[in-house]
Parts: sequence; C-alpha cells; structure tokens
Amino acid sequence: MNDKSETISTLLADDHPVVRAGIRAILEHATDITVVGEASDGREARNMAIRLRPHVLLLDLHMPGPRPTDTVSWLQAHCPETAVLVLTAHDIDAYLAAMIAAGVAGFVVKEEAPETVVEAVRRAARGEALFSREQLARVQRWHKEVGETWGSLTGRERRVLQLLAQGLENDAIAEALCVPLKTVDYHLANLLSKLGVSSRLEAVVWAHNHLHKAVRNC
Repeated sequence: MNDKSETISTLLADDHPVVRAGIRAILEHATDITVVGEASDGREARNMAIRLRPHVLLLDLHMPGPRPTDTVSWLQAHCPETAVLVLTAHDIDAYLAAMIAAGVAGFVVKEEAPETVVEAVRRAARGEALFSREQLARVQRWHKEVGETWGSLTGRERRVLQLLAQGLENDAIAEALCVPLKTVDYHLANLLSKLGVSSRLEAVVWAHNHLHKAVRNC
C-alpha cells in the first residue's frame, strides 16, 4: 500500500457470523479502513481474495476448508499484495510457530483491545511484521523444546504418536499401519525415549499439549 490517502481494504475470514460482525464494527470505526468482504471458510476466503485483492486478510485459524498454512501459501502465490494477519482465540505456541513459518504478517489474539486490532491492520498494510519480542521468544523456546523433539522422530514414530493421541491401543495402531504388534511396541519404545517420558499416557499428554492440534489443523 503506497498511497497514504488510500483506505485499507480488508477481508474478514471467520466462520462465526457474530465474530465477523464484531470485528467489522471495530474496523469500521477507523476512517482509513474499509471492510470489503466476509468469508466463512478457507476456500471462500481464497475466492474473495483473488476477486477483491484486499490489502489485508484477517484470517481465523479454525474454519472449514483448507488448512490455514495452505491458505497462506496459496495467497502468497496468487495474491502477493495481500498481507495475512491472523486473528485468533487460540494463543498457542505451536500455532504461533506454524504461522510465523508460513509467513503471515502477525498473530493477534481476539481478546486484544479494539485499538490494537485496528493498528495491527494498519501495520500489516504497510508491510510491517507485527511479531513482538515475547512472541518470537515463545517460538524460539517452542522450537527448542518441542520442534527439535518432533524433528527427531521418524515418520513412523510420528504416525504412532498421532494414533496414540487419537486414543488407539497398540493392536489398533498395528492394524492401522499394517504392521506386526511387535513393530508398534518397538516404535513406541523409541518414541517414549525421544520424548523423555515413561508411559504412553505421558506421550499422549505431550502430543495434546504441544503438537497434536497444530499438526492436524495448521
């Protein structure tokens, strides 16, 4: 956005109409911001972005359709002039790390003051990165404590962990992976060692606390 007199065209993407109405009301108090459209899922957000070419897309993380990271990548390829600003109720380190890696302009929690949201839109439209030192420190810590551990797992160990987190017992995991039960026992033993836990329950807690939702949703 180069012309200082130009209003900031903004597209809202959230599957809750009440939430969209609230965000629209906040933004419409700013004379330099115009809400040009509302999308209720990721695919609609893509279609509207390609048609409307907004300066900023306010993207919720949990909507029907494509994963948020896929939507961000698609927009970077097809609408590079649109800055993506995540506005979410889920202030989770794994989500924050995934969105920074995807290349969004910022990650704003919905509980922030209205003026903070408005200023975030303005800064995103100017091409600024909005991540605070605290957010960057959280991501660095997450990569060190969680990301490196996840990266140390083999593809099969990751799959075993995901199935564990879904509540499957070892025999059901063996059936799902089409491998002998003893192979699952072997992968599980390695998995527990790499996670630094001593039981399958602790492995499930680790997955749900640190990674499982982000792997599934982002």
